[in-house]
Amino acid sequence: MMDVVGQIEEAHRELGNTGKGRSVLIRRDYDATVEDVWDACTTADRIGRWLGPVTGDLRLDGHYQLEGNAGGTILRCEPPRLLRVTWVYGENPGTNTSEVEVRLSPAADGKTTFELEHGPVDLDPEFWARFGPGATGLGWDLSLLGLAALLSGEDVDVDAHEELLKTPEAVEFLRRSGRAWQAAHEASGATAEAAAGAAERTIAAYTEPPPSGN
Repeated sequence: MMDVVGQIEEAHRELGNTGKGRSVLIRRDYDATVEDVWDACTTADRIGRWLGPVTGDLRLDGHYQLEGNAGGTILRCEPPRLLRVTWVYGENPGTNTSEVEVRLSPAADGKTTFELEHGPVDLDPEFWARFGPGATGLGWDLSLLGLAALLSGEDVDVDAHEELLKTPEAVEFLRRSGRAWQAAHEASGATAEAAAGAAERTIAAYTEPPPSGN
């Protein structure tokens, strides 16, 4: 079994800038070949096991849709090294349209260095001030946890994520992810108070059960 909490230490997290706004960047090594990681990121049935069921025309200029999540257009596809897509979530493209780029390169011992950059993630200033980079970063940390399990040969079922999130290990994973994004936020120039407050609110949003109705 994979050490869920220990996966937090496998990744480097930082904030960048797309020219249009801030981006979140995650970099880590996977114990798999570039070709295998590329296949896991571009083949519909494998995407469905760690990110979510996907439909559409999975080719350059084609459109994709993740079930219950974002959709968009494939802007660049350069096998097996670079994939860039638009990421449109919700019904307000003005504040919910960004881009995700995945970059793969060979690492030592047959491993692959995986980089994912998503931005701009601060188009809604009020939301950014409240939750900071963790609102996006925690979600990607969870997805890349699933990718790590898939690449290690574990039986991954994205539909089981809801049950996974209830386990103490997953809650601790999310807390540590939030703190890691807090550190990246502060390193980018945010005050310690702003970074800590945003992290607390994001961690609560991911780990606290929703209030029950009357």
